[in-house]
Amino acid sequence: MKKIYIAGPDVFEKNSIQIGKEYVNLCKKYGFIGLYPLDNRIDFNQDKQKIAQDIFIANKKLIEECDIVIANLNSFRGYECDSGTVWECGYAAGLKKEVYGYLQREGDYIDQFSTEEKVEEAGSYYDLNNKAIEDFNYPLNLMLSCSIKKIVVGDFEKVLAHL
Repeated sequence: MKKIYIAGPDVFEKNSIQIGKEYVNLCKKYGFIGLYPLDNRIDFNQDKQKIAQDIFIANKKLIEECDIVIANLNSFRGYECDSGTVWECGYAAGLKKEVYGYLQREGDYIDQFSTEEKVEEAGSYYDLNNKAIEDFNYPLNLMLSCSIKKIVVGDFEKVLAHL
């Protein structure tokens, strides 16, 4: 059976353990083995930086062990997806793993910005801090969008059904 690493900011939810169990069960239902980051055994009775290093190493090993990554790419604390999830997708893509993502929204990245939050200038768009807003007809930053095999509008199970 192929193994799926379950990436995303769901690990920050108060009910993250339950969410992970649901995702792992869904993987099983579709004939996969789910690898959820919070299933790692970490000793939390040590220095915070040691804990962080242990989490990093454990999650990295899960990505190396998996065949597929499915990532929750919904906006997290802003317009962009969780930076840890983005790193996991990039690492997996670099290892030649199949990477899939899901979003609850349709449309291109630029569509997230209201007319009050962007300024058009000579055919390009800028945010209110005068930073260019990507407009390549992708739902996310081009580097992420181009490295992911498929981005599905929906949820984790919809990606599993696609596979």
